[in-house]
Amino acid sequence: MDSKTLHVIEYPKILERLAAFCDFSASAELARQLTPTTSYDLALSRQAETSEARQLLATQDISIGGAHDIRDAVQLAARGGVLEPKELLDIQNTLIATRTLRRTLEKLAADYPHLWNIALSLPVPSGLVEAISRTVSEGGEVLDSASPKLATIRREIRAAHERLMTRLQKYLTDSSTASKLQEALITQRDGRYVIPLRSEFKGQLKSIVHDQSASGATLFVEPLPVVELNNKYRELQLAERDEVRRILAKLSTQVGASASEIIPGIEALAELDLAFAKAKYADEIMAAEPILHQIKESREKRVESSEGEPATRNPSTSLRAGLQSTICLLQARHPLLDATSVVPIDIDLAPGTFALVITGPNTGGKTVSLKTVGLLAVMAQSGLHIPAQSGSELPCFQAVYADIGDEQSIEQSLSTFSGHITNIVHIMKKADHRSLVILDELGAGTDPQEGAALARAILAHLLDSGVTTFVATHYPELKTFAHSTPGVVNASLEFDIQTLRPTYKLTIGLPGRSNALAIAQRLGLPEAIIVAARSEINPDELRTDKLLGDIHRQRKIAFKESEKAERSRSEARRLERELAERLEKIEDERQVVLEKARAEGELEVEILKAQLETLKEELKKARQPLDALKAIEEQVELVEEKIQKPVKRPALPAPVPQAQVSLPNGKTQNVKPVGALKLGEKVLIRSLKSEGVVTTLGEDDAEVQIGALRMRVKLADLQRKAEEPSAVSGQPSAKKRKTQNVTTNLQPSTLHLQPSPGLELDIRGQRAEDGLDMLDRYLEKAYLAGLPFVRIIHGKGTGKLRQEVRAALKEHPQVASFETGHDNEGGDGVTVAKMVSG
Repeated sequence: MDSKTLHVIEYPKILERLAAFCDFSASAELARQLTPTTSYDLALSRQAETSEARQLLATQDISIGGAHDIRDAVQLAARGGVLEPKELLDIQNTLIATRTLRRTLEKLAADYPHLWNIALSLPVPSGLVEAISRTVSEGGEVLDSASPKLATIRREIRAAHERLMTRLQKYLTDSSTASKLQEALITQRDGRYVIPLRSEFKGQLKSIVHDQSASGATLFVEPLPVVELNNKYRELQLAERDEVRRILAKLSTQVGASASEIIPGIEALAELDLAFAKAKYADEIMAAEPILHQIKESREKRVESSEGEPATRNPSTSLRAGLQSTICLLQARHPLLDATSVVPIDIDLAPGTFALVITGPNTGGKTVSLKTVGLLAVMAQSGLHIPAQSGSELPCFQAVYADIGDEQSIEQSLSTFSGHITNIVHIMKKADHRSLVILDELGAGTDPQEGAALARAILAHLLDSGVTTFVATHYPELKTFAHSTPGVVNASLEFDIQTLRPTYKLTIGLPGRSNALAIAQRLGLPEAIIVAARSEINPDELRTDKLLGDIHRQRKIAFKESEKAERSRSEARRLERELAERLEKIEDERQVVLEKARAEGELEVEILKAQLETLKEELKKARQPLDALKAIEEQVELVEEKIQKPVKRPALPAPVPQAQVSLPNGKTQNVKPVGALKLGEKVLIRSLKSEGVVTTLGEDDAEVQIGALRMRVKLADLQRKAEEPSAVSGQPSAKKRKTQNVTTNLQPSTLHLQPSPGLELDIRGQRAEDGLDMLDRYLEKAYLAGLPFVRIIHGKGTGKLRQEVRAALKEHPQVASFETGHDNEGGDGVTVAKMVSG
């Protein structure tokens, strides 16, 4: 990439902001050295690393911990140098951080393959962390346990120090010497312990003078009796120093032996931290991963005339192999501007478009728009996510060139025009169909007529070469050129005449208007001058300008109406979804009621059957005819048939789903399928070649039940079956379904049985003793009433009440068996007991 261009479009400022998110110096240095790659595969790999890092940071609390750039220290150790304890601690903390990070990424390798590929180079030196931990404390001191000799020396040092202090303390407390001291103090001079002696008593205390106060009134002396003690203490200190150095040297040698593993590992750690920094920066600027396209090699053949000379190529008709994929930036923002206030731009160039000519007022945002395109292109190829809407697309350029700003140079005797032309000459020598060229104020700084002609010729040459070009200009001639030349598109930045301020909104397809007369009139220039100026302008140009103004106004009106219609559609879809959800909820509640009623009805029928059987037995014993029971049995059968009749779930109105279809131009469009699916409808899942039943409908997908499995499926993957099912697949069988309560004319008194105590006993919240008493009375009544089974609701809680209930049921004479309730009955919180038949 051209280094001058990177500076012009302010890419180094992006890198500085990126470096601020790095956690240690090695990765920050790597961030500042980051350059866009021209390799398509490497650019994709970088983008994948950033995307994985964003996902990882969003789901895991992960960082590089207390890592440091230890490369210098490790290299010193490799050369035979001795490391200080603090340097060894930095190495230890860094190796712990790399070990932790490597283990974490190893567990997540399947989900984050690119990050794991980097983590493979993280160092795992065997035993080095443990060796440092045994030698150096967290405070940076060499531990006594580092060697037996050091432990012995330090014990002797403590003993020598204690003897020395005891001896010196006598001088402070003895009355014969204490009065001669300046104060009762033991201090040090040149590493030896001394006491402060008043100068007038110099000859009265045999000692060695080491220092005196600034006034000369105090001498710091070492009494002769303690000289030997001081010497012994000093000798032990030197022995300690030598042993510590020997230990550190040995440990440094171990570090140096692992240098070939540690240094590449630190570089890998810097790469990982850079990926995390890219992720954090992307979150900061609300960026999205761009879609990168590879630029195919040109297949254009050199066209030669019959004489063998190169033929002249016409930009409008020549074959431009160049860019095979277009630029599409949606809601793009300049990354260095405040994301909350900057006006985003949309640049969606149709296939075959090679140049965009932007016109608009000064300070209207032309230069910012050009820099935005250039910056987003190099950011994408650097592995950075771009501040644009998801789905934005960019080619992977081999080079980006920009001519922006004033290139005036007094030293080189260059005017603004000369500076620009010098840059353009450099660009045109190197740019090809794989390049992006950005030109601000092309042809400016000289005679307008010549400048416009030169600008057209330069743009035509770049267009003929298939170079993707973005140009900002004030020349009306370039607007005409863009309008009449295939492969070139006009664009404009709007200006509000009422407020005399630019709106910074970029409009593709329309050139900018010349607002000079309108602005002058708005600012109060006399009307006569405005009229005179207008009379000097070609009437065709005035009509063109008026037509442009009408088009801009109509476009604004159409845009506002489109926004209004879209808001209405969104509101309608929201209300439709809300209504469908409400209806679905109501239907769910209705089904619950019906289920409960059906269960009660089935139970009542079972009770009646049991009672009828009891009556039959009694009548048989009494040798009475059974004809009287036939009518009752027929009535029971009718009731049972009615109860078992399924209640169909009505089809609720569902939102019209939309599916995406591919268009010839490679883009997709939302289309409505033929007819809307209904709840309970049988469908075929194309991708699985399996049949299922629709249980829930969404805006663009549905929940389908295939046997016992439920899954979400895109509507585009569903195909309606010809036949309509009678009920949703997966519903309980007819015998197990529940329905509305059914009343009969059969009363317990008619069948000579006791009244039913009800099918359920709720003893939740009762003490075990009270609950068991209630259970015993209830089971007696249930047996006398001829109930075939009952449900005891004891709740889950700690499980103690459940255990007591089931122990009682096991021993109860009227209970044949019992089991845990089904999920729809309460699960572990309910026990269903089958009663002994009468």
